[in-house]
Amino acid sequence: MTAPLRIGFIPLVDAAALIVAVDKGFTAAEGLEVELVREVSWSNVRDKLNIGLFDAAHLLAPVAIASSLGLGHVKVPIAAPFNLGVNGNAITVSPALYAALMEEIDGDRFDPLATAKALAKVVSKRRKAGADPLTFGMTFPFSTHNYQLRFWMAAAGVDPDEDVRLVVLPPPYMVDSLKSGHVDAFCVGAPWNSIAVDLGIGHILHFVSDILVHAAEKVLAVRQTWADKNPDVVAALTRAASKAAEFIEHAENRTEAARILAQPERIGVDAEVIQRTLDGRLKISPDGTFRESGRYLLVGREGAGRPDPVQAAWLYAQMVRWGQAPLTPDGVKTAKAVFRPDLYDAALGRHQPAEAPAPFGAFAGPAFDPDDISGHLEAFEVGRWKA
Repeated sequence: MTAPLRIGFIPLVDAAALIVAVDKGFTAAEGLEVELVREVSWSNVRDKLNIGLFDAAHLLAPVAIASSLGLGHVKVPIAAPFNLGVNGNAITVSPALYAALMEEIDGDRFDPLATAKALAKVVSKRRKAGADPLTFGMTFPFSTHNYQLRFWMAAAGVDPDEDVRLVVLPPPYMVDSLKSGHVDAFCVGAPWNSIAVDLGIGHILHFVSDILVHAAEKVLAVRQTWADKNPDVVAALTRAASKAAEFIEHAENRTEAARILAQPERIGVDAEVIQRTLDGRLKISPDGTFRESGRYLLVGREGAGRPDPVQAAWLYAQMVRWGQAPLTPDGVKTAKAVFRPDLYDAALGRHQPAEAPAPFGAFAGPAFDPDDISGHLEAFEVGRWKA
């Protein structure tokens, strides 16, 4: 048995593999003693991981990359041997904004290009009327939520830095901020979109899988120096998370998994809401309309647990597109090196991925080529990047 590990997490369903690994005894079976520490904000998780108060963390994939690049904070190289979640986010809007978008929409309301074009019309009307810009909540500047919102809006010519306001809010605070009118919409992970719908104060406009079919979301993160000193512990933790993900993905285990996640010291919401998320069957409007998607959140299936460096390159490309980072060969290399399929394969005794990584499936723009990021970015009209 090693010394107890302290691992930080945010109360989100994509922490499921980590929480279930501990609470179902998968970590103990690997000889690990783990204390899970619930946090509110991503900055808290990042900082405590970086300075060594946490040995590992449930972390936004872009935060791991930004930390390794020294963007927005001190430079601390991070290694991610396991992907805790693919997809899982959604865009939720207030009833007023939903009505305004539906009034302007031309096409399928589940088509992100149709809703983005409707948003452009709403933004234009508000500007002409002298109204304040719409405010969208997202969880962190270096977050999938930020990039997914921007990708969606910009496809219809809405400039996220000029035409609307983007504000940072911790995930558990999103619902109250929508209820109070401080934001008109938000992008966040489960279960907070569903909570807003259940309270009658929001409509889920899009699952992120409408925008990007396969997008890396959260990683199991450790400091690179710590990983180098504790390879056996990293391997054991990776195996435990993988076994937990496999457990969760069996439909007959979902009720038990949801009950574990619902505990007050874990996510702390009704188990039924969590099970909806795991099953990919979400209520999207206060009137009771449901929508099903097998791609809403991938915890382990379709090779979701294996880190894909191409996903890291895409996230780095978003940092470049929106002016957070310069485009350099070293930057691409550093970003890709955060995602460690080699550690995953070694821990699980695999030499090849069980399944080929899925393409991004972005609804707009050209296919992503990690070897030609500048060429990819040049295809987009809206952005802060200049060649």
